[in-house]
Amino acid sequence: MTETIDAAITALEDDLALLPDWEERFSYLIDLGKQMAPLAEHERTEATKVRGCASQVWIVPERRDGRLFLRGESDAFLVKGLIAVLLQVYSGRTAEEILAVDPKGLAARLGLSDALTAQRSNGLYSMMQRIRSEAAQPIP
Repeated sequence: MTETIDAAITALEDDLALLPDWEERFSYLIDLGKQMAPLAEHERTEATKVRGCASQVWIVPERRDGRLFLRGESDAFLVKGLIAVLLQVYSGRTAEEILAVDPKGLAARLGLSDALTAQRSNGLYSMMQRIRSEAAQPIP
């Protein structure tokens, strides 16, 4: 995990900037998604499903040591890549760190707000809202 959320976002920005166009950037995102471990069947439930996404999306939260760790999956390759990006940014962070990130600002910094279709953007924001909602829950 990168030291700070800002450092994680900057690293992703830098990686995407190395690629000449969005066709190659989307391929990169898809590759990131393919590297993620799949969720177990019992983890893909209504409780972990993210509403507002055109694709099937599940995000599984786990709280440890005052931090929120996330795993996720989708049935769509590009969306799985977007989940991988969100996990690089948010997983392993404190609630305060997660809630301090502006979702629209994050999408803009990574160039995603201009590159994604409206439907994919809505799904991305639904995933970010779900993560923010999990972070806002009290830690038992």
